[in-house]
Amino acid sequence: MIRVDPVTLEFRGIRLEPLALRHADGLRAAAIDGELWKLRVTSVPEPQQAEDYIRSALDTPNRLAFAVIDAASDIVIGTSSYHDILPAVDRVEIGYTWYARSRQRSHVNTSCKLLLLSHAFDTLGCAVVGLRTDNFNYASQAAIERLGARKDGVIRHHALRRDGTVRDTVMYSILRGEWPEIKSQLHYRLEHHAER
Repeated sequence: MIRVDPVTLEFRGIRLEPLALRHADGLRAAAIDGELWKLRVTSVPEPQQAEDYIRSALDTPNRLAFAVIDAASDIVIGTSSYHDILPAVDRVEIGYTWYARSRQRSHVNTSCKLLLLSHAFDTLGCAVVGLRTDNFNYASQAAIERLGARKDGVIRHHALRRDGTVRDTVMYSILRGEWPEIKSQLHYRLEHHAER
């Protein structure tokens, strides 16, 4: 049975540390970079709601939220979480992920996912890691598929969006047996491709 405790992880100039109220100004700036709260298919807080967003993350059972930090500058560039943690079946999901627009389409997402997946499989001993996204968030679906996750299916009429509409949720997963090949591929991408 897995046990998910707060931890700080670092790789390729990216640090993930447990999200705290001290990260509010950084999250606010990251959200402003691209006015991300205006995107219909994400859960990015409006700038004035950064503290409430953090409090909600900290108060949500079975969730461990991280601040994503550029280690060289110590600037908060986004956030990600383990959530829907199910210790009895050795399962976590990775989600609530967003980055400042200037950090998107760079090495940041691959590095963060490599950190979180490595910790989940290699340290915690997870049997499966899930990922999910809005059915209209095509960029997120493509990013998840580039990781090597397999599409499990779609949960229809599953969750409310900020605008009050109800979304379908696309579910993906990676099994422990698939992880070694995916891990190798992610390292290869980071070492051989022109990701910033």
